[in-house]
Amino acid sequence: MKPRFLLIAGLALSAALASAEAERGSVVRVAQIYLNPDITSNKMAELDRGREVIIFETTRDWLHVEANLTEERTITGWILDKGVVRASTPDGDMILFGEAVDSEDQASRSRGRRGAAQDAMRLYYRVADYFPKSPRAAEAMYRSADIRWQIEKADVMTRASAKEQDAFLREGMEEKYMKEVIKKFPGSKWADLAAFHLIDNKLCGDWQGSSRCPEKETEIYEKYAKDHPQSPSAAEALYDAAYRQAALVEIYKTEEQLKKSEQSKAKAIELAHKAAAQSPQSDWGARAQRLLYLLQQGIPTYGNATD
Repeated sequence: MKPRFLLIAGLALSAALASAEAERGSVVRVAQIYLNPDITSNKMAELDRGREVIIFETTRDWLHVEANLTEERTITGWILDKGVVRASTPDGDMILFGEAVDSEDQASRSRGRRGAAQDAMRLYYRVADYFPKSPRAAEAMYRSADIRWQIEKADVMTRASAKEQDAFLREGMEEKYMKEVIKKFPGSKWADLAAFHLIDNKLCGDWQGSSRCPEKETEIYEKYAKDHPQSPSAAEALYDAAYRQAALVEIYKTEEQLKKSEQSKAKAIELAHKAAAQSPQSDWGARAQRLLYLLQQGIPTYGNATD
């Protein structure tokens, strides 16, 4: 029995090594997987854009592949050697990036292609995976992570736990892909943007009229702006901090802490000025100017308080 066991183990190891050494590719069209290298043979499945294949052999116009149908399911079969981008494909990074942009555009349309957002997410990731030295690699990895984050966030916010006051009481978004951007492209604007997304998982679901949440969140946004001064999201972070301090003006009044209310107003004005100065021509600069006006006019920005 021992020799047979060793033989099986050896065959399994050889198969694993062959798979590791095989060329990988990603499809930029919907590909049919056939049982045999013949379009008249049985169709086994369809492969969506951005899905990966491991190429075992090539024969004429056909590829024998292991195809990744989903995150958990693979299938072995034959596909036509059309629209399969490998790391060796000339301008492959731009081809994948262009297909990803087109898919993302489809996803933004009211009658766009079903599943286009997921297609774009996979395609962007393949750019960074196959072409790590491409000038579009960092952006592609971020855009992939951003799409995944938005899809997960939309799902998370529909759950009852989304209204929980403390962040740890609700399920957050998967952070692995954003952290991968930060690790592989440190100091880039894409890493800065990824770090800003991670703040979502630290925020309260519902303040419930308590000062504790906006106090904590102000600190988080201020720290981000300090640590990432060149980030495209720096002005937004300063505005978010200013908005929370403006909300505390009214919240502290309900908690009968009038001194803290005045201090929050001063802090909100200071932060709003910084946000407007950071990016005066942006939407966040304009919103900061609006917030300043409301604060200076004594107009509540939170709750149901009226004159």
